Amino acid sequence: MEKNLGQTPSSCVKVVLFGPESTGKTSLSKQLARYYDSVWVPEFARAYLQEKWNNTKTTCTAEDLLPIAEGQINNENRLVSKANKVLICDTDLLETKVYSEAYYIGSCDPILEKFALKNTYDMYFLTYIDVPWEADDLRDKPTERKEMYDFFENTLIKYNRPYTVLKGSPKERLRQATQIIDDLILKNASIY
Repeated sequence: MEKNLGQTPSSCVKVVLFGPESTGKTSLSKQLARYYDSVWVPEFARAYLQEKWNNTKTTCTAEDLLPIAEGQINNENRLVSKANKVLICDTDLLETKVYSEAYYIGSCDPILEKFALKNTYDMYFLTYIDVPWEADDLRDKPTERKEMYDFFENTLIKYNRPYTVLKGSPKERLRQATQIIDDLILKNASIY
């Protein structure tokens, strides 16, 4: 399992949409991929857990987290070769670690934790909770949005990850993110 959670090396800029559920990560991921004429890595957990719900009417358990992590990194590694200067990731293993600790009393599988901390990205976009909550089969913490947001931000601080908080309308969030990504692409081009 360990070898399956590492990143494929790449010279493109990698950014992650990061934060609690129902904060606009997927919508912004798609917008950014269109803006940069690139690809985005969907959140593997969403499809995996929706299928589980549809088939068994059960939700995520701790045993689901390693398969979710493996599916997420497999998708990232498969798509990074198709990226045009920037790869937009609609989550990463660090997000899976946050959910593991939030839902399973501070615990995280050591293999998941190792790669959540080892894998690197150029920027994390922490999506704020200023968008309306949208219920679905999988979302379950509408009254704990601020606590979950704080958990995500504290994780980025604890592990010294580069991040920017995105707030406001979808248009404003896109503007904020593209300014930062443009700078990262420019810096990256001067290195290579």
